[in-house]
Amino acid sequence: MDDELTGLHNRRSFLALLRRHVLMAVERQTLLAVVVLDIDGFARINASHGYDFGDAALRHVADELRQLIRPQDYAARLGNDRFALILTRLMNKGHAELAVQKLFRRLEQAFSSGGHAVRLHCSAGVAICPSHASHADFLLRQAEKALALAREAGQPWRFPADDGAQAGGLSEWWDLEIEMQGAIERGEMFLRYQPKLAADTLRPIGAEALMRWQHRSRGLVPPDRFIPIAEQTGQIRPITVWALNSALRQAADWPPGAAPLSVAVNVPADMVAREDLPELVENALRLWGRPDTRLILEITERSLIADPARSFRILSQVREQGVKVSIDDFGTGYSCLAYFKDIPADELKIDKSFVAGLLDDPACADIATLIIDLAHRFGLTVVAEGVEDEATLAALRARGCDTVQGHLFAEALPQESFRGWLQQRLPAA
Repeated sequence: MDDELTGLHNRRSFLALLRRHVLMAVERQTLLAVVVLDIDGFARINASHGYDFGDAALRHVADELRQLIRPQDYAARLGNDRFALILTRLMNKGHAELAVQKLFRRLEQAFSSGGHAVRLHCSAGVAICPSHASHADFLLRQAEKALALAREAGQPWRFPADDGAQAGGLSEWWDLEIEMQGAIERGEMFLRYQPKLAADTLRPIGAEALMRWQHRSRGLVPPDRFIPIAEQTGQIRPITVWALNSALRQAADWPPGAAPLSVAVNVPADMVAREDLPELVENALRLWGRPDTRLILEITERSLIADPARSFRILSQVREQGVKVSIDDFGTGYSCLAYFKDIPADELKIDKSFVAGLLDDPACADIATLIIDLAHRFGLTVVAEGVEDEATLAALRARGCDTVQGHLFAEALPQESFRGWLQQRLPAA
């Protein structure tokens, strides 16, 4: 159900979505944020410039919200000049903070229509599930209370009163967003390679390329900090394209073995359903591909959920180029056997949490066994990541796991170190 004026979800549709996604967030122990947004002095805008201008201003805010949200998020008009967002699958509270900061930056530009121009000033309240509430109605109330607090304090936005965050200023997350721009050009981004080996012979068969950011003043910024920022701000696409081209270019310099080596590059959920993904891959292969290097795209289960039909079609086009698809962290997302038989993939990666518990937790052992058996029944190979000791390796071999990676064999290595590691272990071509 859509709002007639803006085309966004209306209040009834929003509440239904919020209740469903709050239940999912609580059940799966993920974070979700609700943002409630008002246009300050909207009645005065209508009185000064007319209702047609006011309607145009509402449509403008709706368009900005559409541009801001990711495919897995939702925007709604709750009534009059009040809007709301549902931000799903957040990494942490800073992820929501960054989204709000970005929205206010988008609204800084003056809006003009019909010969009139105004600068739209807004106030917002943000509440996090489950930190502030784990029930949809209470969570929305918390966001509305935070909005009232923001207005009382003269701040653009706030978390609820019991949250210690100070809103309205530049956070570390915004600092990193700004500093990330130009990081590739400054040479601060680089790749590390985590070796992948055949489980039975321990012969190297390739590596996973892992992005790293060496900030000029902060030092090494962990991926779990900068990747969510890149996803929220739209910088993940150029970073991923850089990683794709860099990995293939550097893999072309690896020593040749008796069989082709693979290089795996992680592709974020937002890019899996993009129509230009096959073209980006084709361009990188044309520039840097070579016959003795095979490209693997690693995606998460969550990448397939928003629009399975579209994702499947795009990934099928990628596979037609000779590229393999690997489902990363399998077993931790939204596994659905209904679509598994048609999934356009070649490889499943058992999440390291199950590998870590393989020897001591019967449930982890059962899940790992089931994943391996399921994958093999559908003609997929299986990778276990996070292998740390010989006993775990033996347990994986006994279950028929195909490929292993982890600190038992090597940490993530710089390009030159990985080349040396390969030269010591590869049989002559």
